[in-house]
Amino acid sequence: MDAVKVSAAREGSAIRPDTPHRRRWGLVLGGALCVAAAIGAAVWLRPGRPQSGAWAPGMPVPAQAVGIAPVTKGDIPIVMTALGTVTPLATVTVKTQVNGYLMEIGFKEGQTVKRGDFLAQIDPRPYEVLLAQYEGQLAKDRALLEDAQVNLDRYETLFAQDSIAKQTLDTQRATVHQDQGAVQTDIALIDTQKLNLTYCHIVSPVDGRVGVRQVDAGNYVTSGDPNGIVVVTKMQPISVLFTLPEDNLPQVMRRLASGAKLPATAYDRTNSTKIAEGIVSAVDNQIDTTTGTVKVRAQFPNTDLALFPQQFVNVRLLVDTLREIPMVPNAAVQRGAPGIFVFRINDDHTVSIRKVQVAAADDVHTAILAGLDPGDKVVIDGADRLRDKDRVVWGDAGSAGRGSPAAAKAPGEPSAKRPESAAEGDSNPHPGGRPDGAADGGSKGPWNASPDRQSDSVTPLKARQDGASGGMSR
Repeated sequence: MDAVKVSAAREGSAIRPDTPHRRRWGLVLGGALCVAAAIGAAVWLRPGRPQSGAWAPGMPVPAQAVGIAPVTKGDIPIVMTALGTVTPLATVTVKTQVNGYLMEIGFKEGQTVKRGDFLAQIDPRPYEVLLAQYEGQLAKDRALLEDAQVNLDRYETLFAQDSIAKQTLDTQRATVHQDQGAVQTDIALIDTQKLNLTYCHIVSPVDGRVGVRQVDAGNYVTSGDPNGIVVVTKMQPISVLFTLPEDNLPQVMRRLASGAKLPATAYDRTNSTKIAEGIVSAVDNQIDTTTGTVKVRAQFPNTDLALFPQQFVNVRLLVDTLREIPMVPNAAVQRGAPGIFVFRINDDHTVSIRKVQVAAADDVHTAILAGLDPGDKVVIDGADRLRDKDRVVWGDAGSAGRGSPAAAKAPGEPSAKRPESAAEGDSNPHPGGRPDGAADGGSKGPWNASPDRQSDSVTPLKARQDGASGGMSR
């Protein structure tokens, strides 16, 4: 009995040391299997996992459909735009220079008048009376002057005979001078009243158009009235006053100094309808320090009266014209981290970022000073989806629409047609991650297909999931 117990104890002691070791290895193996299963499930079910028909890193990049245009030579005008206000060359507030009753209005509101045309009449009678009074005073003073002159001649004869004192002679000479001064004063008073009578007859000082009258006939008007009688505005010619940045001033002044007449075109508020054409007539003599701009005046004939005083207009000033310079459509010019650049088409149907130096632009084209040569091709549509060295297609491919480059094919590029097995719903899952035919350089498979065909790629995915579930059940 004791021998049996000793044998059993020996057997148990031989097994116990191996049991914990086997348990540890079992736990490690089970944990590794669980981790592997979790990673596999996460990879299989992640949203960004490449599906059939979607592009993923490592796969061939599909060519982008773009629109292109060649670099050509042409003339580009250098145009400066500014906001301007129509300003008359003369705006006159007609006021009375004498006080009196307004007896007559000689114009119609809105009438076009010439310089010297009759506008208004002030009552002249008070000034006519004063004129007669001063004329009578003049006759009196002239008579006194003649009498004083005769007495002076007598006193000079008597003084020569030593019959009177020299003081008497000097007094008579002073009397003559006083009478001469009185006559001159009377003449000046008469001239003043004649001038007042002229002021009573008010005429237009300039050619222009009269506005709304400020006072009616019958009112007593004075020279201190702030509004005057009427405002006359010169309409032909007329000017537009606008401002230019001080940075543009040297270029403008060089052209004016060379004797060039810079054309200026006025457009309406919407900047769509041309109103009139004129030329620059003057540049201000100082820069406004608060805005950093200088005032420029352009003069317009305004024969059709299309420009109206204080009207708001957009001004386009033609400073110069660049002749026979390389130019590209405005849509080709991009701005970003590299600066100003374009996407240039290479011979291998890829694009490269080419930095350019631009000079001026109009509504259609941009002048290129450096970076491109005539005959180069640049991208004008689809540039927002491009990167350096991307493959592109153009021509008829562009009609397929943006976002569907598979509809076009660049020379030498394999077709993007899907395999027939995938199109017919073949359940072959392609464990290698590429559809049939991609390995031999044929079709690139659904990765290059258009977005509207990516829904067909659900069939291979579903087949693979069904096959996986079937294998598990087995």
